[in-house]
Amino acid sequence: MDSAELKNRVRELRAQGGSPKEIARALGVSPSAVAPLVREIAAEGGSTAREPVVVGCWVNVGWSVGLGVDPARGWVDENPSGPGGMVSVLLARRHTWDKMTVCGYLADVYCLGVKNTIGPDVLDERQLRAFRDYFFGDYAGWQEAPIELARDIVFGSADYAQTLGFEPHEDFPPVSDLLGKWEGDSAITFGRDGRPFFVAGPNDDPGKVIRILQRKLDPSEFDYVTPEYPES
Repeated sequence: MDSAELKNRVRELRAQGGSPKEIARALGVSPSAVAPLVREIAAEGGSTAREPVVVGCWVNVGWSVGLGVDPARGWVDENPSGPGGMVSVLLARRHTWDKMTVCGYLADVYCLGVKNTIGPDVLDERQLRAFRDYFFGDYAGWQEAPIELARDIVFGSADYAQTLGFEPHEDFPPVSDLLGKWEGDSAITFGRDGRPFFVAGPNDDPGKVIRILQRKLDPSEFDYVTPEYPES
């Protein structure tokens, strides 16, 4: 399949409501090959193209722990407690009259940025309620959030992580367009109290992460917790 044919197939599947990940799977190509074509096709639609309506946006309570947040935005954390650092965002946009396109984002707001995504999947209202309970099951709860807060958390943490030498998860670029346009200059100060703070997760390579941080920063400028070292 040449590039023109690939773009036409992407256009057809996008018009049918396919997500970038679904399109990549249907065509047998990588999501990174589909993402720029989706953006090109959206740009060709010009100002007449309309984003699907946001019907729900949620974030875990405790999302603001350790972060600096511009008070002028009026963003409230309903339960600012807990360990902080890992923030989950769930977004639902209208797909058809009775279905929604739903995508979840997991962001390490202290260091690594976007670590994972789930979806997008097309769900009805009952399925969405069940998925939302599952998605936020490891937190003290969830709260409704404006889409602007969701963008600042997800895109902002990705930008912050890139300044430290970390790229977002490979599944993120193909599904980032669901969040809408990102203007940059987040109203959130990332890091724990403004400092990079790495907490090793089960799928992380602590040695690699610390080496990357050491290329960008003096050891006195960041903190970390690994299985070998409870905190530094």
